[in-house]
Formats: sequence, structure tokens, C-alpha cells
Amino acid sequence: MRVSIHKNIANPELFKEQLLNWAQQFREVIFLDSNSYPQNYSDFDCLLAVDAFTSLKTDFYNAFDDLKQYQQNTKDWLFGYFSYDLKNDVESLRSHNFDGLNFPDLFFFQPKKIFILRGNELEIQYLMLCDDEVEIDFEEIVQSPSRSFETKAQSLETLEIKQRISKDSYVEKVNKMLKHIHVGDMYEANFCMEFYTENASINPLEKFQKLNEISKAPFSVFFKNYKHYLLSASPERYIKKVGEKIISQPIKGTSKRFVDQIEDEKSKTVLVSDEKERAENIMITDLVRNDLSHTAQKGSVMVEELCGIYSFLQVHQMISTISSKLDAQYSALDVLKTTFPMGSMTGAPKISVMEIIENLEETKRGLYSGAVGYFTPEGDFDFNVVIRSILYNQENQYVSFSVGSAITALSDPEKEYEECLLKAKAMREVLQ
Repeated sequence: MRVSIHKNIANPELFKEQLLNWAQQFREVIFLDSNSYPQNYSDFDCLLAVDAFTSLKTDFYNAFDDLKQYQQNTKDWLFGYFSYDLKNDVESLRSHNFDGLNFPDLFFFQPKKIFILRGNELEIQYLMLCDDEVEIDFEEIVQSPSRSFETKAQSLETLEIKQRISKDSYVEKVNKMLKHIHVGDMYEANFCMEFYTENASINPLEKFQKLNEISKAPFSVFFKNYKHYLLSASPERYIKKVGEKIISQPIKGTSKRFVDQIEDEKSKTVLVSDEKERAENIMITDLVRNDLSHTAQKGSVMVEELCGIYSFLQVHQMISTISSKLDAQYSALDVLKTTFPMGSMTGAPKISVMEIIENLEETKRGLYSGAVGYFTPEGDFDFNVVIRSILYNQENQYVSFSVGSAITALSDPEKEYEECLLKAKAMREVLQ
């Protein structure tokens, strides 16, 4: 059982920073920030969950079933992630690529303390066992500094960022993918490459604050599980459940932002009418429709918006919204299991593509292109797509970020490479 307390917050932006700063003392932290981005289906401005009362950590084997049992037993808020390699639980697939991060395949926790901010109203939910700490914690939060203080050593340190796949190798691999497309093995594939740095010591909070500031993405996440960190500026929702309604919002299609307003509008117009980008988006929309149909009431799958253009601080994106109504015979976990991994990070047809990209990529994706989010006590959920994100294993001092682009029959390997560099820009800027 939880105790729920409401408070009025005079300066929500300042309070968000204080909240995140205060949270650093805990072993488990998840901070979700919508950055006041105008979007349908938004439930809060920010949400913080800290300090595990119970948790579930597992590899891919039977992961969805284990989580289903954990969720049914707790009937409480659960926060955590699915890594991309849970594909091996859903299909008979394997991952043998290099993994420098070594995160568990799945991790969820039941937090003792939750803070939900909507406008000026703060809702605090504490488990009964620690509800006597609410006022003490609240005082600590409002008195904590609003920014992390970096040491001189950290601010002077420059990280040498290496690329796992060279440009020549990237072009060669994309050409191999085009051959697969031409012989009919697949129509579209999301091909990713990793940037990394070794023996690195970073201040995760400071890096997240910088990344969040230059991106202001609607699905931003600061996640910590002891010495594993995710710093995410994701613009993409994977899937959400509200009652019987399921919503998925895949992103496919990217163009540059420009300071000059005329150039910026031109970039947007080019994206709207770009045949390749539209084809990418429509293929994935179709794949998501098919995925949702597995658990949907008959005739309830619909495309609410096709190829909508949305602008973020770093890029313009093409986003579609697909929804369905859940058939009563299926559970929340059934929806996740039948749609994972998300189509925007795999391609079509999904299983064939996952095998091909596993062979051509050189890094195990892990949490990158997985999903982070939460379940409510009622069994609703909301998960993002882990892109535009920095991953950090503090113990082995390994920092990593990956980027990808969709390869279709119309792809030019050089242009795809340029798109990857465009997507890598914010993370590189933050780390260097």
C-alpha cells in the first residue's frame, strides 16, 4: 500500500533539477522528463522513482514470463527496462556480438518513493513502510542545489571517442544489406553502429543535464542501477497502454535543423515529400499494425496519424501514431511480448531482419534500442525507445552510444552514414 500526498510547487523547472540532484544518493533511480514537449498521450511533466523495495534482474531466458509473474505479484508501480536482446526470448535468435557494457537483459524495480509532477502540482507516493520520511525528504529536496557541481578534473577531461565500424566498413555492410533487399530477404532494416570510449570516468548527472538541455526530448531518461547508467534524450515512444487502448508511435524519417528559419522550413518540406523517408515510415507503420493485431479486438487497429512531422532541438522527425483496443483475453505483458523489439529499430519482415543485422553489426545492442518505462498498479504502461542515449558502466569505465538508420532499396550508403553522424552529434557534443 502507498500513501499519497499532494503539494504545490512554485517553480517546477527548478524543482525538477533539485529532485534529480537529491535522487543521486540512491542505488536505483529512474527520472522521466517530458520536457514540456507538446504531445498527445502525456501523463506528467516529470516522474521520479527511487530506492528499490523489491526488484527483478534477469537474462533473456523466460524474461517476459518472469516479469509477468513479478507484476501480478506486486500489483504496484514497477520501473525498469527491456534490453534489445530480449528478442532472444521472443524468437529463437542469439546474440554473439561484443558487449562492453554488460547490463542485465531485463531489470525492473518496485520503488519505495515516487514523485509525479504535473504543472505546479506534485504528487508524492511512498510505500507505508517509509511514509514517515515524506516531509524530511521534501525539505531535503527543496534545499538541495539545482545543479550538479563538476570538479575541475571532470570538466577538463576530454574523452577520445572511437567508432566501432569505420566509414569504409559501414559502406561495405550497407551494400551487403542492399543485396539482401534486392533478393527479397527483407524490405527495410535498421542498421546500427557504436561509438565508445574506454577507461573513462564521467559524471553521469552532469552529462545527462547537458544532453537534456540541448535536446529537450519528450521521453528523456536518467536511469541508474548501482553502477549502470542510461542518459537518454529519446524523442520516441515505443508503446503505451491506457485502459484497453494501446498506442505506438514509431519514428522513421530524419532531417537537419537549421538556425536560419527559411533553411529550417525548407529542410522540413524536403522531409515531408521525401519518397524514401515516407516509404520507410509507411513500412514500419504497417509492421506495427500487424504487431498490434495479435492482441487487439477485431477491427480496432487504426492509424491515427501517418507521417506527421515533429521538430526537436536537434532534428526534424517523421512520426506515425497507431492504436488498437486490447482484447480482454490478453495481458499487458502479452502486448509487450508480441510487439518487441519495436519495428522502428528492427525492420521488415522482423525476424529475417534481426538475423541479418545481428550478423552485420559488430556490437551487442543491449539496452540501446530497447525500452525504458513503467507499469502502474492498474497494469497500464508507457515505454520509450532507447535512442539518442549514452550508456555508462562505471565499474569497467566503459562509455557507449549507438546510432542507426533505416536501409531500404533506395538507400545511398554515403547518405545513411551522414545520417548516423547527424544523430551522433548531440551525444558526441556532450561527451567532448
